Amino acid sequence: MYTNDEGARPMDDRQRHEQRTLAVAETVERIRRIEDGGAIDRDKLARIKAALGELAARSDLFPLEDFPPPESGAERNNALYRLSEDDDHRFALYAQVSSGSTHTPAHDHTTWAVIVGLQGEELNRLYERSEDGGVREVGQHVVGPGAGIAFMPDDLHSIHIEEGPPVLNFHMYGLALEQLHGRRYYDRKNHDWKHFPASSGIRPAPAP
Repeated sequence: MYTNDEGARPMDDRQRHEQRTLAVAETVERIRRIEDGGAIDRDKLARIKAALGELAARSDLFPLEDFPPPESGAERNNALYRLSEDDDHRFALYAQVSSGSTHTPAHDHTTWAVIVGLQGEELNRLYERSEDGGVREVGQHVVGPGAGIAFMPDDLHSIHIEEGPPVLNFHMYGLALEQLHGRRYYDRKNHDWKHFPASSGIRPAPAP
């Protein structure tokens, strides 16, 4: 059962959708003001992460039933739902849900990125480029409910989710994922950097 802010009465699907749409719009507008057309830096990213953390605190607006993972046996075990994207494809916010084991190679984004958790845990391994042209792990960070991590365009990370209950996170980017044609990932087996194709198959935000 879902409740409004005061907890006085349950929310139906339409009320939840309306409140979610409003909360997302207010958060994205706040993030636009933080970025303010200037160069992004880690201080701004920290403030963007805090804004998304406040949105994640409204977990009642983002139940898993509204963001179902792919069905068993699907080609991918994770799905992206578009929550907001400007007309020029900037300030793109997604809800990503993963069910089952998920592991990505080390990769960059070519734009700023912020991940904040809603449900479950996601391990991020952090890297720097090594002298031999590969990567060296320099840290780890767990994204969980209300906790997040932020990346500059050239930062490197990989994502690791183990078998278990579905994991639901916010992913926000300075430019929409379909527009990120220059990303690269490290192919550890072949000791080579390869093109990371722009994402496709992103689902629309759920409607009541």
